[in-house]
Amino acid sequence: MSLEELLATRLLVQGNSGSGKSHLLRRLIEQSAQAVQQVVIDPEGDFANLAQVFGHIVIDAGAQSENGMRLIASRARQMRVSVVVNLEHLDTERQMRHAGAFLNGLFDTDRQYWTPVLVVVDEAQLFAPAVAGEVADDARKASLEAMTNLMCRGRKRGLAGIIATQRLAKLAKNVAAEASNFLMGRTFLDIDMQRAADLLGIDRRQAEVFRDLERGRFVGLGPALSRRSVTIRIGDVQTRSHAGGAQLMPLPERTPEEARGLLFKANAPPPAPYVPEKGLDTEALLATIEHSHPAPIPQPIPAVRTEEPPLPAPAPTPVPAPTQASPQPETDRGMGIDDVLDQLFSESSALGRSVASLYDDFQARCRALRLPGRVLDLAHFRRRLILAQAGVTPAIAALPGWEQAVGIANGLEEQFQGIYLHLAAAAAQSLPCPTDQMITQAFGSHSPRRALAALARMQQLGIIEIYEELSGERVIVLPALQWRTAPGHANDVLAWSG
Repeated sequence: MSLEELLATRLLVQGNSGSGKSHLLRRLIEQSAQAVQQVVIDPEGDFANLAQVFGHIVIDAGAQSENGMRLIASRARQMRVSVVVNLEHLDTERQMRHAGAFLNGLFDTDRQYWTPVLVVVDEAQLFAPAVAGEVADDARKASLEAMTNLMCRGRKRGLAGIIATQRLAKLAKNVAAEASNFLMGRTFLDIDMQRAADLLGIDRRQAEVFRDLERGRFVGLGPALSRRSVTIRIGDVQTRSHAGGAQLMPLPERTPEEARGLLFKANAPPPAPYVPEKGLDTEALLATIEHSHPAPIPQPIPAVRTEEPPLPAPAPTPVPAPTQASPQPETDRGMGIDDVLDQLFSESSALGRSVASLYDDFQARCRALRLPGRVLDLAHFRRRLILAQAGVTPAIAALPGWEQAVGIANGLEEQFQGIYLHLAAAAAQSLPCPTDQMITQAFGSHSPRRALAALARMQQLGIIEIYEELSGERVIVLPALQWRTAPGHANDVLAWSG
């Protein structure tokens, strides 16, 4: 393969899972590591061990913000450092956002740093999908735009895209159409075989060749490879993927009682991973199975045994108390309004319920306890609910400046009040920025997306200001109070423990 021609014409690799795409990319990266700067977009963490042999810098995208990814990409290009962007600790939507930010950082670098770079993107259909999926539209559009810039406009900026995908049908056409070199691996679907044959100039009647390809063999065509389609076998590599192969291994020897204990025992430590004493290939292991005697069928475990009590049944879901309740114990007769509210708001089922439903439940409990009169109107009940969702305790209400925070919250829309008071409580105590889960609870919902949308709306209205540190930690400022939270990760629950 001509490396100079590859830098000018780009490469597309296609093949079903297990056809050897990652092995091909690894071979290409290793063979060109000393000749050109490389950037590897790695959604599964398979290429991180390149750092041990070839000196690539591994970037853990989960520890960086989008702005941090964009800045690191610009610095990597300026210093001509080969990097591996490890995205394995992120969900699909955040993978798209972080990969798009990093590619944009490479693309937007100043002209004086437009030196040649091989940009390898594994599983490219994740970052340039042909159709909209379940991720947010803005994340999909940002990632797709970055991939389109890489393949369509990257050549003049020195960026040579090498993309690998399982199916051409999953990849956006604008991204796939800009490649001039093709390596097509094993494919089984008729539509994929015909499309691969069209790209390589092979007669459709000969498309069956893609179904017969062995693992590690590809049909190639392009200026950097050959002017006519040619079958290529990928050679050996120095580094290996950490992913486990499809190899047989004997099942662990456990009694049914031991297996039952491992499945149902609380806080049971995970079993040690299997380490074979001697490597057996598939044929040897099958021969062992054929010559071994079949294991006896274990007797079924009786439903009730005298030596071991049966597992407890799951606790029933709590339901609201009926209007006509049975006489309550003396301890319940002494409960007041505050006790009923605390009991109601502390239940996990209260989160996400409508205010009207909670208020009806509250009145039913008050009647069951025979509390006199209309103990709390709906307006005051809403106020107590907001304070409970925000986690405001009497100790927090006694902090200096809290009355001013409550006055500002009263002037906001009701949907923003719980989040604002929750942020104010964290800032007043110099605690880390609340996590997405805590903001969702303060919003009174089960949907993090709705809660974060409300948080973004508050930022647009100037109620709060959101900043991200280079490490990805979030800081929220309350301008009206001149308060700010300490830095904290969006999903770092441990920072709030204790």
